[in-house]
Amino acid sequence: MVADELSDIERRGLQLIQDTGGVHQSEFWKELDISSRKSSRIVDSLLDEELITREETVHNSRKTYYLEPTAEELDFRLLMAGDMLSPLIGNEEIDPQSDSFSQWLMNLQYDE
Repeated sequence: MVADELSDIERRGLQLIQDTGGVHQSEFWKELDISSRKSSRIVDSLLDEELITREETVHNSRKTYYLEPTAEELDFRLLMAGDMLSPLIGNEEIDPQSDSFSQWLMNLQYDE
């Protein structure tokens, strides 16, 4: 099963975990307005598909699990123009008039 083949409630659960960046399972089922038993089945399904990770933790003085989305495969080709990495990914401000930016844009155009 892939993400496209999830049931509506599994898709809602995955979306909740992705939107929040992580949620305690004790809150997960309450947010979805489902039983804790059904929540466990959904979590197991999402874990089986490696769409989320689960780590044991304590929340509000109770043992629970913290659910987080798995890191998606990153496609670094989107940052490339030819063999040049985008100058826009650094922390420094980019001068749109700079030679490196102009060259990167030209390479991007030639790649198409």
